[in-house]
Amino acid sequence: MEHFLETWGYAAVFLLSFISSMGLPVGSELAIIGGGVLASGACVTSCTHTTNPLNFVVVILVAVAGEVLGSLAGYAIGRFGGRALVDKVGKYVLLTHKDLDRAEAWFARRGEPFVLFGRFIPLLRSFVSFAAGLGEMALPKFVAYTVIGCAIWCTALVSLGYSLGSSYEHVYKAFSYVGYVVAVLAVIAVAFVLWHRWRQYRMERDRSRAETPV
Repeated sequence: MEHFLETWGYAAVFLLSFISSMGLPVGSELAIIGGGVLASGACVTSCTHTTNPLNFVVVILVAVAGEVLGSLAGYAIGRFGGRALVDKVGKYVLLTHKDLDRAEAWFARRGEPFVLFGRFIPLLRSFVSFAAGLGEMALPKFVAYTVIGCAIWCTALVSLGYSLGSSYEHVYKAFSYVGYVVAVLAVIAVAFVLWHRWRQYRMERDRSRAETPV
């Protein structure tokens, strides 16, 4: 990612922000922080060539644009294709229509603040827009919350990268070691969740078949 960011600059920040906000967590946080590092005139890796610094304000604007447009794409997927997608691929990801019913009910009760504050939670933030679309949140309100949340988030990350400057690589390496431990724990947690979801999916599928008249 570091080489991609140094090579493509603004385009890399925009693309990774867009993909992550659309619903595919690809580590856009590191890309946005790296954009801030490049804005400070430093390199995100040990480079021997001269790197033209990015503009601090432009990095923020590009990151926000990527986040907002990606969020709109994720919202559209959830709003117009949510249940149809479950019909097609639900069995592969262990989702049923009852799961969607529960998600919609939860979003109707307390989902709107989640669109704003969920932007500040790594990993989870990638799925905020899909949930909002699935819950049929009013588009103007969704856009307003998204712009506010993304602007705060991106400004904070770019400022962090800018303040780290040349020390970014050392901090990144330190966090990488911690990341290995977190990754192992995440794999264990995901395996447990998948096992639990598989049991629930089979139970709900069998129950639906039993209730369906022959």
